Amino acid sequence: GRPAAGPVYRSIYAKDGLMRLPQEIHSPWDFFSGAVKKYPKNRMLGRRQVSDGKAGDYVWQTYEQVYQKVIQIGAAIRGFGVKPGAHCAIYGSNCPEWVMAMQACNSQGICYVPLYDTLGQNAVEFILDHAEISIAFMQESKIKSIASILPKCTAHIKAIVSFGDVPIELKREVEQLGVSCFSWEEFSTMGEDIQELPKKQKDDICTIMYTSGTTGEPKGVIITNRAIVAGVTTTEHLLQLTDKVVDEYDSYFSYLPLAHIFDQVIGNYCISKGASIGFWQGDIRYLMEDVQVMKPTIFCGVPRVYDRIYTGIMQTSIVVVPKFPPYCVLRHNWGIL
Repeated sequence: GRPAAGPVYRSIYAKDGLMRLPQEIHSPWDFFSGAVKKYPKNRMLGRRQVSDGKAGDYVWQTYEQVYQKVIQIGAAIRGFGVKPGAHCAIYGSNCPEWVMAMQACNSQGICYVPLYDTLGQNAVEFILDHAEISIAFMQESKIKSIASILPKCTAHIKAIVSFGDVPIELKREVEQLGVSCFSWEEFSTMGEDIQELPKKQKDDICTIMYTSGTTGEPKGVIITNRAIVAGVTTTEHLLQLTDKVVDEYDSYFSYLPLAHIFDQVIGNYCISKGASIGFWQGDIRYLMEDVQVMKPTIFCGVPRVYDRIYTGIMQTSIVVVPKFPPYCVLRHNWGIL
């Protein structure tokens, strides 16, 4: 007989059929470069200025400023002989350099591979080799641990680029292993002017995200430009139907790991609209302090985060706080407070 089959379900938000992707958008780079043309002076990426160990107000870079740095980093990547289709890694907490490294890879049609702490040293070593990483961008605090596994990963990796500075001793330690090591500013000056960027196709690989490997070695999930563009376009569609679309006056608080797809899609969506993205300090103890200082209009979270906020509110006051669904997006107008 015929195999059993259940009914076919379709989201109510697609009751009239599936969406078509915009013809003019081929990759996430088109979102960014388009926003630079429309909103060059808008605030794009911000972090809290730290002075004498104390975090102050947010300091911002404009779309135009970020674009200039991204083009420099992209040119330096190409100057190192890394060609379109090759792979670079990004390792560290959410910060402006993380996004700029991602956009630099996007500009050159290079696949970026996120790394994150919960993978563990063995998994990071496996991914660097398995993904054939050419250049790894990372926080300064990650370089020491990466240096300890570099002897087993030198088949492909050519350089490590710090998000900040690199102590002389650490630089020498890495270079003794046959791998170049640069500070962010040093690397950004190494490229030559590029007159024309490589063409991107929707089905080119944008990023490879590795699983934690709890059932064996980490598995790489291939995500194409088409998938990222679809995620961004769908986000716009859902907000249009259920709430209010993001515009250039909005600001987004980025703390969910950029190594995961949720924050990448929301970040790319905000960039496509010319909105601002502010980053947390990377310490969960100061998460709500960062929010209070930045006053974002958009806050995304997962149940564990909202449960923490819910518990904190209930311990300090008597209010009615709703339970939130997974991957909830909150919007807030701080002007009404």
